[in-house]
Amino acid sequence: MRIQERAAQRRRGTPLWAYLTALVLVPLVGVVALTGTITRVAIQDAEQATRSEASVGALARLNAVRSAIVHEIVPTLSLTVVGNPDNLSEFGIAEGVPGLGELVTDLVRSSRSATDEALGRIRPGSIDEPTARTATRRLAALRVAADTGAADVREIFQRYLALADEVADAQDQAVRAAGSAEAPVPTTAATHDVQDIADVAAAASRLLPEFIGRQLIPDQVDPTAWGVSWELYLDERAHLDDLSQASLRDRWDELTDSPELTAVDDVLAAYADGRTAAALPIAQLVTLVQQTVERDVVLTGFLDQAVAEAQELSAADRAAAIGRRNAVLAIGLGLVLASLAGAVLVGRNVSRVLRRLADQAEQISHGQLVDITSSGPREARTVSAALATTVAGLSHIQTQAAAVTRGDLSDPVLADPLPGPLGELLHASVEQLVASVREREALRTALAHQAAHDPLTDLPNRTQARTLTAAALHRGRRAGTMTGLLFVDLDGFKGVNDRFGHATGDTVLRTVAGRLRSALRPGDVVCRLGGDEFVVLVEQVSAERELAELAERLIDTLSRPIHEGGQDMRVGASIGIAVAQDAAVDADALFAEADAAAYRAKARGRGRAELFDESLRAQLAAHSEMETALTAGLAAGELEVHYQPVVGLAAGRLEGYEALVRWNRPGVGMVPPNDFIPVAESSKLICDLDRWVLHEATRQIAAWRAEDPVAAELTVAVNVSGRHLSDPRVVQDVTDALAASGLPAELLIVEVTETVLVSEPAAFGHLVALRELGVAVAIDDFGTGYTSIGQLAGMPVDTLKIDRSFISSADSGHAELVALMIRAAHTFGLSVVAEGVEEEAQLAWLQGQACDFAQGYLLSRPLPAEAAAAAWRAALLPAS
Repeated sequence: MRIQERAAQRRRGTPLWAYLTALVLVPLVGVVALTGTITRVAIQDAEQATRSEASVGALARLNAVRSAIVHEIVPTLSLTVVGNPDNLSEFGIAEGVPGLGELVTDLVRSSRSATDEALGRIRPGSIDEPTARTATRRLAALRVAADTGAADVREIFQRYLALADEVADAQDQAVRAAGSAEAPVPTTAATHDVQDIADVAAAASRLLPEFIGRQLIPDQVDPTAWGVSWELYLDERAHLDDLSQASLRDRWDELTDSPELTAVDDVLAAYADGRTAAALPIAQLVTLVQQTVERDVVLTGFLDQAVAEAQELSAADRAAAIGRRNAVLAIGLGLVLASLAGAVLVGRNVSRVLRRLADQAEQISHGQLVDITSSGPREARTVSAALATTVAGLSHIQTQAAAVTRGDLSDPVLADPLPGPLGELLHASVEQLVASVREREALRTALAHQAAHDPLTDLPNRTQARTLTAAALHRGRRAGTMTGLLFVDLDGFKGVNDRFGHATGDTVLRTVAGRLRSALRPGDVVCRLGGDEFVVLVEQVSAERELAELAERLIDTLSRPIHEGGQDMRVGASIGIAVAQDAAVDADALFAEADAAAYRAKARGRGRAELFDESLRAQLAAHSEMETALTAGLAAGELEVHYQPVVGLAAGRLEGYEALVRWNRPGVGMVPPNDFIPVAESSKLICDLDRWVLHEATRQIAAWRAEDPVAAELTVAVNVSGRHLSDPRVVQDVTDALAASGLPAELLIVEVTETVLVSEPAAFGHLVALRELGVAVAIDDFGTGYTSIGQLAGMPVDTLKIDRSFISSADSGHAELVALMIRAAHTFGLSVVAEGVEEEAQLAWLQGQACDFAQGYLLSRPLPAEAAAAAWRAALLPAS
C-alpha cells in the first residue's frame, strides 16, 4: 500500500516530457533570438541600400541644379552689361553690336529654363528638397536684382557663385550620406566613382564663371583664385583614371579626347599656363559659353551613367537583403516548429519507458527485488541491465557503506571493489578519501613544523624554544633532575654582516647552527631565538660543571674560522648559563637568567661563559623592582626637570638651559640618574620618559617667555634616547610637545649621542625631519664614540657638545684635540658647547679658543625650575 502511495505521489509531479520540452525550448529561444538578429541585420541592410540609392539620386539631381545655376551666371551677367550703357563702356563693349541684345536674351531665357527644369525634377519629401526650396527662393531674388538693375555686375557674380557653392555643399552631404552606409565593396566603390565624377563636374562648371569674372571684373576677383580652380579641376580629372567600374573607365577614355572637353580645356589651358593673356572678345566669349554648356551636358550625362549604375547596385543590395531576411525567417520558423514537435514526441515516449523503470527501482529501494523488464530505447535497456547488476551488489554496498560510516578506513572490505561501474566508482572514492586524510595529516605536520621552526636554520624558533623549555622543566621536576639553558650570543656577527653582506651572514648562521647541533648530545636541543642569538636546552644535568664544560666546547667550536666564497670569517660566542634545580623557576625566568648571564659574559670581555648566580639574581630583582617603581613614579608625578644653564662665552650671559630629568622617590630621596636611566633605556619606558621631559621642558620655557620678555630668546636642550629616536613616532612626539606648549621650534634643541647616529639607521632620517620642523640638533658627549670629525659635514646637526672628559683632562693632547674639535665644528658651520667646566682656567682657555658656549658646575649646577627662573631674572651667574 505504501509503495502504491509513493508511486501516486511521484506521478503527481511534472512529467519528464515537460522537462524535455522545456530543455528543447532553451536552444529554441536562442534560435529565435539569432533569427531575429539576422533578420534585423537584413532589414537594416535593405534600409541602408535604400538610403544609399536615394542619396546617390539626390546627388545627381543636385548636380544638375548646381550646373544649371552656374550656366545661368554668364548669360545673366551679359544681360546686365548689355542692358546698361554705363556697363558697356566700363567693360569695353561697343554700343550697337548687331544682334547682341537678342542673343543675350535668348541665352538668359534658355539657361533659366534649364535651371527651373532641374529644380522641378526634385520631388517633395526627398532629401534634396530643402536645398532646392532654398535655392529656388534665393535664385528668384537674384534674377529680380539682375533684371531690374538693383545690383551691379560684381554683386550678381558673387551671389551666383555663393549659391552654386551652397548647392555643391548639399551635394557633398549627399555623397557622404551615400558613402556612410555599410554596403558591399562593389556598391561602395560605385558610390566613390559617383563622388569622383561629381567632383570633376563641379570643378569644370566653376571654371568659366571665374574665368569670365577675371576678364570682366578683375578688381573683384582674386587673380590667383582662377588658377587654383584650374589646378583643382586637373587634380579631380586625374582621380577618374582610377574608376572602379570598367564601363565608366571606358566612357571616360572616350570623353577625354572628345571635342566637347578639349575645345574648352584648350582655351582655358592657354590662359592657365600663361601662353595667352589678352581678354577674349565678346563673340569668342559667347562661343566659349556655348562650348562650356556642351561640355557640362556631356559630363552630366557621364555622371548620370555613374549614378544609374550605383543605384542599380544599391537596388540589388536591397533585394539581396530582403531575400536573406525572408530566407532566415522561413528557416527559423521551420526549425522552431520541427523542434517543438520532436521534443513533445520524444519526451512522451522516453517518459513512458522511464516511468516503468522508476516503478521497478522504487520497489527495489524498499527491499523488493523484482524482475527488470528491458524495453524501449537502447539507453533504457542499458539502465535496466545496470539496475539488475545493482540488485546483485546491494549487500556488498551496504557492507562497504557501513565501514565508511564507522570511519574504519583500514577495513579489508574497502579493498575489495564491487563489480561494475558503481563498484569502481565507490572504490575510487574510498581510495581518494583515504589519500585526502593522509595528505591533510602530512600538511598539518608540515605547517606545525614551519610554525615552530626558524626558516633559515630549521632550528626550533623562540616560541618553540619556550615550549620545549617548559616541557623539560616539567619533566625535570617530576624526575628530580636539573635542567640547564645556555644562552649563546655571537660575537662579531654584525661585522660579518657589514663587511660581507647579509647573504654571507645567513650562511654563517647556518654554519653556526650546524656546529651547535654537532657538539651536543643526542637528547640536547639547540634553538634559534632570532638574529645572532641561540639557546641550548640540556636535560638531566647532574652538576653545573657539565654545563660549564659544554659552554667551553661550544665557544671553541664556534671560534673556528668559517670558509665561505674564498673568504675566512671568524665569529665568537658569549654564553650565559642558567640552571633550574627546583619548581620555582619557569621557562620565562630561566630565559631571563641565561640572558643576564650572557650579558655579563659580554661585559667581561666576550668569548667566555658566565653562570647565573645570586649576584645576578639580585641585579635582576633590583632591575625589575626599579623598572616597576619608575613606571609608577612617572605616573604619580614623582619625576621633575632640573635646568642647567648654558652660557654664551662671547657675551658672558645666559643663553639657555639643558633639561635634566630627576627622580625624587618617596622614602628614598633623589635617585641618581645613572641608577634609573639605564633601567628605562632597557625597555620602552625610556620613550615615555623622553616624551614627558619634552612636554614639561617646553611648557616651562614657554611659561617663562610669557611671564617676562627677558626670557624670549631662552633655548632648552632635551636629551632623546636612541630607542626613542628610532621610534617612528618621535617626530610626532616633538611636534605634539611644541604644539601643546606654544614654544617656537627654533628654541628647542634635541640632544643625541653620536653612537645613536652610527647604530640606529632610522635615527638619521628622523633628525632630518626634526630639523625641517625648525628644531636644532646637538651631538652630546662628542669624542666618546666612533664619529670622525670628517663625518660632521654630512650629519643633520647644528651643535657639537664636547664631552667633559676632554675638558677636565690635564693631558696636553686632549687640549689640542678640543681645539681641533672647535675649529672643525666652526668650519662646518656648527656651534660648540663645552660640558663639565669646573675651573676658571678651563673657562678662560675655552674663551681663547673661541668656543661658543659652556656649562658646568663652575657656572651653575642643574637647578629646579624655581631656582632656574630666579637665576635668569637676577642674572646671578658667575662672571668669567
